[in-house]
Amino acid sequence: MSDMRALYQEVILEHNKKPRNFKILDPCTHQAHGYNPLCGDDYTVYTIVNGDTIEDISFQGRGCAISKASASMMTSRLKGKSTDDAEKLIAAFREMMTGQEVEKDRIGHLKVFEGVSKLPSRIKCAVLPWHALHAALNGSQDTTTEGGKDEWDNDANSGKEEQ
Repeated sequence: MSDMRALYQEVILEHNKKPRNFKILDPCTHQAHGYNPLCGDDYTVYTIVNGDTIEDISFQGRGCAISKASASMMTSRLKGKSTDDAEKLIAAFREMMTGQEVEKDRIGHLKVFEGVSKLPSRIKCAVLPWHALHAALNGSQDTTTEGGKDEWDNDANSGKEEQ
């Protein structure tokens, strides 16, 4: 099991060192700024949505290795997918990060973040880019991992202790 953990850590560190889709998309059709006041992670997610297809997606900002790798892997996975597929993957990722069982075929290579779900202080780091994407796709300009700023944040924390 520690071999898998080491591999997962390696993947996260690689995406942190060489993030994919780390740029500003200008012009874009949707964007949202996400901020985690506990650790300072601060990202904006940009998308070009045509019909219901995410034609392009990127992110820009700063944060820890976990948040940057999460954003990198999210953008790589969702480019070319439908907005419905994106929302389903956002939900699956959130389920995994809150300790729920998620089928491997639903989450794929994002399984590398499963170990983060056991580190309560780091969960919000991994979830922040996904939270920002959800906000962007739903017409919000800003989101945060704190304070119940929107219904998605409240829903994500329902039934859970404050992290």
